[in-house]
Amino acid sequence: MKKGMLCTAAGLLFAGFGCTKTETAVVSQANKASYTVSASVGGAAMEAGPMSVTGETTASNSNTLTDAAFLAASASSNLLEIELGTLAAKLASNQEVKRFAQMMVEHHTKASEEQKTMAAQLNIALPSTMLPEHQALADKLKGKTGKDFDVSYMDLMETVHKQDIALFEAKSKSAESPVVKVFAAKTLLMLQSHYMAATRIEDKVD
Repeated sequence: MKKGMLCTAAGLLFAGFGCTKTETAVVSQANKASYTVSASVGGAAMEAGPMSVTGETTASNSNTLTDAAFLAASASSNLLEIELGTLAAKLASNQEVKRFAQMMVEHHTKASEEQKTMAAQLNIALPSTMLPEHQALADKLKGKTGKDFDVSYMDLMETVHKQDIALFEAKSKSAESPVVKVFAAKTLLMLQSHYMAATRIEDKVD
Protein backbone atom coordinates (compact mmCIF):
# COMPACT_ATOMS: atom_id res chain seq x y z
CA MET A 1 0.00 0.00 0.00
CA LYS A 2 1.32 3.41 -0.88
CA LYS A 3 2.47 5.24 2.25
CA GLY A 4 2.73 8.80 3.34
CA MET A 5 -0.44 10.22 1.79
CA LEU A 6 -2.95 11.85 4.09
CA CYS A 7 -6.55 10.68 3.78
CA THR A 8 -8.86 12.90 5.78
CA ALA A 9 -12.59 13.58 6.10
CA ALA A 10 -14.55 16.66 7.03
CA GLY A 11 -16.96 16.42 9.94
CA LEU A 12 -20.33 17.21 8.34
CA LEU A 13 -23.93 16.36 9.17
CA PHE A 14 -25.78 13.25 8.06
CA ALA A 15 -28.00 13.95 5.06
CA GLY A 16 -31.57 13.39 6.11
CA PHE A 17 -30.65 11.95 9.51
CA GLY A 18 -32.92 14.29 11.40
CA CYS A 19 -32.87 17.79 12.76
CA THR A 20 -33.87 17.62 16.41
CA LYS A 21 -31.39 18.85 19.00
CA THR A 22 -30.86 15.30 20.25
CA GLU A 23 -30.21 13.88 16.79
CA THR A 24 -27.93 16.77 15.88
CA ALA A 25 -25.89 16.10 19.02
CA VAL A 26 -25.58 12.42 18.08
CA VAL A 27 -24.49 13.34 14.56
CA SER A 28 -21.89 15.74 15.93
CA GLN A 29 -20.57 13.01 18.21
CA ALA A 30 -20.54 10.47 15.39
CA ASN A 31 -18.44 12.77 13.28
CA LYS A 32 -15.75 12.63 15.96
CA ALA A 33 -15.19 9.08 14.72
CA SER A 34 -14.12 10.42 11.32
CA TYR A 35 -11.80 8.00 9.63
CA THR A 36 -8.66 10.10 9.11
CA VAL A 37 -5.60 8.06 8.32
CA SER A 38 -2.17 8.24 6.78
CA ALA A 39 -2.94 6.38 3.58
CA SER A 40 -3.79 7.11 -0.03
CA VAL A 41 -7.19 6.22 -1.42
CA GLY A 42 -7.05 5.42 -5.08
CA GLY A 43 -3.66 7.11 -5.30
CA ALA A 44 -4.95 10.58 -4.39
CA ALA A 45 -5.16 12.35 -1.07
CA MET A 46 -8.47 13.78 0.09
CA GLU A 47 -8.68 17.40 1.13
CA ALA A 48 -8.11 18.03 4.82
CA GLY A 49 -11.27 18.90 6.71
CA PRO A 50 -11.69 20.81 9.95
CA MET A 51 -11.28 17.66 12.05
CA SER A 52 -8.50 16.07 10.03
CA VAL A 53 -5.60 14.50 11.85
CA THR A 54 -2.79 12.19 10.88
CA GLY A 55 -2.64 8.67 12.17
CA GLU A 56 -5.38 6.42 13.47
CA THR A 57 -8.59 7.12 15.32
CA THR A 58 -7.29 7.25 18.87
CA ALA A 59 -8.70 5.35 21.80
CA SER A 60 -9.14 8.60 23.71
CA ASN A 61 -11.29 10.05 20.93
CA SER A 62 -13.34 6.87 20.67
CA ASN A 63 -13.84 6.73 24.42
CA THR A 64 -15.57 10.12 24.34
CA LEU A 65 -18.24 8.89 21.93
CA THR A 66 -21.66 8.06 23.30
CA ASP A 67 -23.07 4.65 22.43
CA ALA A 68 -25.56 6.35 20.10
CA ALA A 69 -22.79 8.17 18.24
CA PHE A 70 -20.71 5.00 18.02
CA LEU A 71 -23.63 3.05 16.57
CA ALA A 72 -24.37 5.84 14.08
CA ALA A 73 -20.76 5.94 12.88
CA SER A 74 -20.47 2.17 12.62
CA ALA A 75 -23.83 1.96 10.82
CA SER A 76 -22.45 4.35 8.22
CA SER A 77 -19.35 2.20 7.86
CA ASN A 78 -21.56 -0.85 7.28
CA LEU A 79 -23.40 1.01 4.52
CA LEU A 80 -20.05 1.83 2.92
CA GLU A 81 -18.88 -1.78 3.07
CA ILE A 82 -22.13 -3.09 1.60
CA GLU A 83 -22.31 -0.55 -1.22
CA LEU A 84 -18.69 -0.94 -2.26
CA GLY A 85 -18.76 -4.70 -1.82
CA THR A 86 -21.72 -4.90 -4.19
CA LEU A 87 -19.88 -2.70 -6.69
CA ALA A 88 -16.61 -4.64 -6.42
CA ALA A 89 -18.35 -7.99 -6.83
CA LYS A 90 -19.40 -6.73 -10.27
CA LEU A 91 -16.43 -4.62 -11.37
CA ALA A 92 -13.34 -6.26 -9.88
CA SER A 93 -11.09 -8.00 -12.41
CA ASN A 94 -9.32 -10.15 -9.82
CA GLN A 95 -11.32 -13.18 -8.63
CA GLU A 96 -9.90 -13.01 -5.11
CA VAL A 97 -11.02 -9.39 -4.88
CA LYS A 98 -14.48 -10.44 -6.05
CA ARG A 99 -14.70 -13.13 -3.38
CA PHE A 100 -13.57 -10.69 -0.71
CA ALA A 101 -16.19 -8.18 -1.88
CA GLN A 102 -18.95 -10.78 -1.71
CA MET A 103 -17.86 -11.66 1.82
CA MET A 104 -18.01 -7.96 2.79
CA VAL A 105 -21.60 -7.73 1.58
CA GLU A 106 -22.62 -10.87 3.45
CA HIS A 107 -20.85 -10.11 6.73
CA HIS A 108 -21.67 -6.42 6.92
CA THR A 109 -25.30 -6.98 5.96
CA LYS A 110 -25.58 -9.42 8.84
CA ALA A 111 -23.81 -7.00 11.20
CA SER A 112 -26.06 -4.19 10.04
CA GLU A 113 -29.23 -6.17 10.75
CA GLU A 114 -27.96 -7.14 14.20
CA GLN A 115 -27.09 -3.53 14.89
CA LYS A 116 -30.54 -2.30 13.81
CA THR A 117 -32.21 -4.73 16.21
CA MET A 118 -29.98 -3.66 19.07
CA ALA A 119 -30.43 0.06 18.30
CA ALA A 120 -34.22 -0.36 18.27
CA GLN A 121 -34.07 -1.99 21.71
CA LEU A 122 -32.01 0.95 22.97
CA ASN A 123 -34.30 3.47 21.25
CA ILE A 124 -31.40 4.79 19.14
CA ALA A 125 -32.00 6.03 15.60
CA LEU A 126 -29.48 4.94 12.97
CA PRO A 127 -28.73 6.79 9.72
CA SER A 128 -30.15 5.41 6.49
CA THR A 129 -27.39 7.03 4.42
CA MET A 130 -23.63 7.20 4.78
CA LEU A 131 -21.78 9.89 6.69
CA PRO A 132 -20.37 12.46 4.25
CA GLU A 133 -16.84 11.22 4.90
CA HIS A 134 -17.83 7.67 4.03
CA GLN A 135 -19.66 8.88 0.92
CA ALA A 136 -16.54 10.80 -0.10
CA LEU A 137 -14.50 7.60 0.18
CA ALA A 138 -17.07 5.69 -1.89
CA ASP A 139 -16.94 8.37 -4.56
CA LYS A 140 -13.21 7.76 -4.97
CA LEU A 141 -14.00 4.53 -6.84
CA LYS A 142 -16.23 6.20 -9.44
CA GLY A 143 -14.97 5.67 -12.97
CA LYS A 144 -12.27 3.17 -12.01
CA THR A 145 -11.99 -0.14 -13.85
CA GLY A 146 -9.71 -3.16 -14.11
CA LYS A 147 -6.61 -3.33 -11.96
CA ASP A 148 -6.96 0.33 -11.03
CA PHE A 149 -10.32 -0.45 -9.45
CA ASP A 150 -8.99 -3.54 -7.68
CA VAL A 151 -6.06 -1.67 -6.13
CA SER A 152 -8.18 1.31 -5.08
CA TYR A 153 -10.89 -0.89 -3.58
CA MET A 154 -8.46 -3.00 -1.57
CA ASP A 155 -6.56 0.10 -0.41
CA LEU A 156 -9.86 1.48 0.83
CA MET A 157 -10.85 -1.77 2.55
CA GLU A 158 -7.54 -1.90 4.37
CA THR A 159 -7.91 1.72 5.45
CA VAL A 160 -11.53 1.55 6.62
CA HIS A 161 -11.07 -1.70 8.53
CA LYS A 162 -7.97 -0.36 10.26
CA GLN A 163 -9.96 2.60 11.53
CA ASP A 164 -13.02 0.53 12.45
CA ILE A 165 -10.80 -1.76 14.52
CA ALA A 166 -9.55 1.22 16.54
CA LEU A 167 -13.13 2.42 17.11
CA PHE A 168 -14.59 -0.97 18.03
CA GLU A 169 -11.65 -1.90 20.23
CA ALA A 170 -12.15 1.27 22.28
CA LYS A 171 -15.91 0.83 22.58
CA SER A 172 -15.58 -2.84 23.52
CA LYS A 173 -13.96 -1.51 26.69
CA SER A 174 -15.81 1.75 27.28
CA ALA A 175 -19.41 1.33 26.04
CA GLU A 176 -22.11 2.65 28.36
CA SER A 177 -24.47 -0.23 27.64
CA PRO A 178 -23.44 -3.87 28.26
CA VAL A 179 -25.19 -4.94 25.06
CA VAL A 180 -23.20 -2.40 23.02
CA LYS A 181 -19.97 -3.56 24.68
CA VAL A 182 -20.71 -7.17 23.71
CA PHE A 183 -21.63 -6.13 20.15
CA ALA A 184 -18.40 -4.14 19.80
CA ALA A 185 -16.25 -7.01 21.09
CA LYS A 186 -17.97 -9.55 18.83
CA THR A 187 -17.76 -7.36 15.72
CA LEU A 188 -14.13 -6.50 16.47
CA LEU A 189 -13.12 -10.11 15.80
CA MET A 190 -14.82 -9.96 12.39
CA LEU A 191 -13.16 -6.65 11.53
CA GLN A 192 -9.72 -7.95 12.48
CA SER A 193 -10.23 -10.95 10.23
CA HIS A 194 -11.34 -8.68 7.37
CA TYR A 195 -8.33 -6.41 7.85
CA MET A 196 -5.87 -9.29 7.66
CA ALA A 197 -7.55 -10.59 4.50
CA ALA A 198 -7.64 -7.11 2.96
CA THR A 199 -3.94 -6.56 3.67
CA ARG A 200 -2.98 -9.90 2.12
CA ILE A 201 -5.06 -9.31 -1.03
CA GLU A 202 -4.02 -5.67 -1.35
CA ASP A 203 -0.36 -6.73 -1.38
CA LYS A 204 -1.11 -9.13 -4.25
CA VAL A 205 -2.99 -6.71 -6.49
CA ASP A 206 -0.92 -3.57 -5.82
